[in-house]
Amino acid sequence: MERSARSAATAAVTMCLLLTARDAAYAQHDEDALAKASQNPVADMVSFPLQFNFNSGGALQSKSQLLLNVQPVMPLPLDDNWLLVARTVVPYVNIPLPDGTRETGIADIEEQLFFTPRKSGKVVWGVGPILSFPTATSDVVRTGQWAMGPTAVVLTTKDRWVVGMLANQLWRIGGDSFGAPVNKLLMQPFINFNIPKGWSISTAPIITANWSARNGDEWTVPLGIGVGKVTAIGRQPVSIGMQYYHNIERPELGAANQLRLTFTPLFPIIRPPAAVSNRQDRRRRQ
Repeated sequence: MERSARSAATAAVTMCLLLTARDAAYAQHDEDALAKASQNPVADMVSFPLQFNFNSGGALQSKSQLLLNVQPVMPLPLDDNWLLVARTVVPYVNIPLPDGTRETGIADIEEQLFFTPRKSGKVVWGVGPILSFPTATSDVVRTGQWAMGPTAVVLTTKDRWVVGMLANQLWRIGGDSFGAPVNKLLMQPFINFNIPKGWSISTAPIITANWSARNGDEWTVPLGIGVGKVTAIGRQPVSIGMQYYHNIERPELGAANQLRLTFTPLFPIIRPPAAVSNRQDRRRRQ
């Protein structure tokens, strides 16, 4: 009897260890998969990125400037083959002024729409329009102009790497006629090297060109690197990151350095297969 009890206890402990190891493997797999999904701007996943950009140096000298981008992302299935990914960018600014005061407020809100295949191969892509609305509440960043243009993203995932590029161009289409017309280019190459347990080493510099600026002040070109981690707060998966950039090319009145902190709650979507979804739609119609 004692030998049987000892054998049963050993079997129970072994089973618990196996289950714990299995759960740990699943958790790591989920972290790694979520990390790669969070690095895909057109992933079929709801997210709510908060991007804190602290700019300093250069013309700012010892002062700092904050740009907080609130960027909710919502994927909307159009049919069995296509997905519409809506990405809204709400910028909040806190800018130092020469008299020692600070100006705060909302800048122009942008809406980016990407049409992307639901089933992609080795290369993932999305294209669509970008719209800019004259919503600024701060005179320092106010344009008073409506703007529109194309936006696109392309990326590939191989082993631990997620590499791609996001780009868009905005042109003025209406609104106030005073001041320089909106005519700006944005390019964001991104390189992510994923390591176990949801960690990643990444760079995603935001390169901009203001074609309406005076000669020599058009380009802002950062260079830098950072780290990221997908984890959970309670049961809520989140992605956090920190990156540092130095502007190797910048306007005369631009900042020299940027510290970027990101905090992104992730909401993975489990969609039924297309065949199951079609059967459910037919049943509802009946």
